[in-house]
Amino acid sequence: MVLNLLVDPVSTYTKHSLMLQLKLDARMKLIVTDGVFSMDGNVAPLPEICALAEKYNAMVFIDECHATGFFGKTGRGTEEYFGLQPGKVDIINSTLGNALGVAAGGYTTGPKELISLLRQRARPYLFSNSLPPPVVACASKVFDLLLVSSGYAEKVQANTDRFRSQMTDAGFIIAGENHPICPVMLGDARLASVFADQMLERGIFVIGFSFPVVRKGKARIRVQISASHSFEDIDGTVEAFKQVGKSRQVFVRALSVSKEPTILLKKERLPFSRLHRVIRDLKLGTW
Repeated sequence: MVLNLLVDPVSTYTKHSLMLQLKLDARMKLIVTDGVFSMDGNVAPLPEICALAEKYNAMVFIDECHATGFFGKTGRGTEEYFGLQPGKVDIINSTLGNALGVAAGGYTTGPKELISLLRQRARPYLFSNSLPPPVVACASKVFDLLLVSSGYAEKVQANTDRFRSQMTDAGFIIAGENHPICPVMLGDARLASVFADQMLERGIFVIGFSFPVVRKGKARIRVQISASHSFEDIDGTVEAFKQVGKSRQVFVRALSVSKEPTILLKKERLPFSRLHRVIRDLKLGTW
């Protein structure tokens, strides 16, 4: 039995519903989750998940594609972020791309018996070519750099703290926890697209995401912080966000899922369902 938490760590699988499913009679139980959920920057409650797995004799599998190399004190991922002992999670799957910067490939860690089984039975492994030697060499070098020093992970975190605090002070809503994936919540899909275009005109490349990638009314610009960014880069990006927000005469607030997102236009808070009336009145000169 596989319990998949990849869709929504908050509302779809509460602790209570997960416990009910773990109580079901099954020879093997496997809880599968992201370590970090990439669109919102939310971190899975790994200590609680591991505690439930121990109680009900289940295994834990986490996908660390948005944690490997930079998340946690030395970049070792979600286990380290929560201070869990190495090996607390049974299976970890991750990528050599993303933060590690290698062109292709990934890896799976786990018990020796499992790895042997995957080598014999996993179709993506059996029916694919080996990674090119330069890719393997680059990946090996990246891990060497991370093992020697925690400086890269520390720089990412410092940049993240700076960006999130300055953007919050400026009035923007940044979703997720204190993670380098920083979703700037805008709510309206068109606004997110135009906002991203105007950021690019100022030399800042960010991408607007909207439905169906994220929920309706939850459009955002997804900013990803890197160790290669300087504090000057961070400050310049925040300033660009302020300029675009001012030029659009829009100040964005993202509300909870249960409430309708709102937009603040000329100091009056309006739900999106009424925005067309505002535009009509502006055209008629009655604003």
